[in-house]
Amino acid sequence: MDTVKQQPLTGSVVRNKQGAGSLAPWLWTGGALLVFIILSAGIGPVAIPPNTVVRMLLSRIPFLDLSVNWRASFETILFEIRLPHTVLMALIGMALAGSGAAYQGLFRNPLADPYIIGVASGAGLAAVLSMAVSWPVSLLSIITVPLAAFIGALVTVALVYSLARVGRSTPITSLILAGVAVSAFMSALTSLIMLLATHELHRAIGWLFGGFGLGGWEPVIASLPYLAVGLGILILLARPLNVLQFGDIQAKQLGLNVERFKLAIIISASLVAATAVSFAGIIGFVGLIVPHLVRLIWGPDYRRLIPLATIGGGAFLLATDILARIAMAPRQLPVGVVTAIIGAPFFLWLLRRTKKNVSYW
Repeated sequence: MDTVKQQPLTGSVVRNKQGAGSLAPWLWTGGALLVFIILSAGIGPVAIPPNTVVRMLLSRIPFLDLSVNWRASFETILFEIRLPHTVLMALIGMALAGSGAAYQGLFRNPLADPYIIGVASGAGLAAVLSMAVSWPVSLLSIITVPLAAFIGALVTVALVYSLARVGRSTPITSLILAGVAVSAFMSALTSLIMLLATHELHRAIGWLFGGFGLGGWEPVIASLPYLAVGLGILILLARPLNVLQFGDIQAKQLGLNVERFKLAIIISASLVAATAVSFAGIIGFVGLIVPHLVRLIWGPDYRRLIPLATIGGGAFLLATDILARIAMAPRQLPVGVVTAIIGAPFFLWLLRRTKKNVSYW
């Protein structure tokens, strides 16, 4: 439990390393996201050159007349198969990184991630349980897993929050301990169901490692409203998050309704993380790595940290998704395996750094 203790603040929560009006962070993160979108859309069994991808995308802009000199099959591959997957992965990365940044601010700890209060374990249990049921082949059977995962994640967060309540307040330590206990219980039930339902074992393992995904534009359209609302609220709550870094007592003295803002952050971040898990499976370390890197490079001001981490998270997950597709081509690895291979050493380095220099946070 040493890794989840709150750490003291240095008083530099609103310091900007690049200056308040610098465009450099936005250009770097936005440029990286755009580059990886183009690369992701072109990589596959039928390769589409990046310049062709750009021209095909520009051709969909009204009143922009471009000569069509690519194969007709490229249209179907790009707009009906590759681009929906690319956009969904970008949205999932943005959701995980944005919620991870918010949770790190809420817990005042750089080792926190979007799954710290049970989002992943609750979603995993509900998803595996739905896979164990033999649903009839219909539209219901297609949407059952993401819907069950979404409901399971939100129910788990609500349970953890209710268990952590002490009177009218919700101590951070109680919230973390309740999350750990409930997550362990949910994970044990998930393992039990997987042992009993062996016919769905392979599918369940793939989902738990981020290998689940629906095709087409439907998942993008379905997830976009939840992600837009959740991430939008988190960005609006950036200033209160800065104040919370001074501790609950000082935040109250500064006039902040601490409990109300805590609840708003938990609900918004959990909604975003639950949406990401329900449509892409459990993908670890994105919400840990990206916010921490953004904080190291551009400072801890949450007014910049949350939106920059959100954009960077989309770029990071697209990059790892590309690696997952080409590492063992034509087979595709679950993207969660790649993020774990990258993220585990980063976590150990971060843990070592945090123990050596507690004052950094």
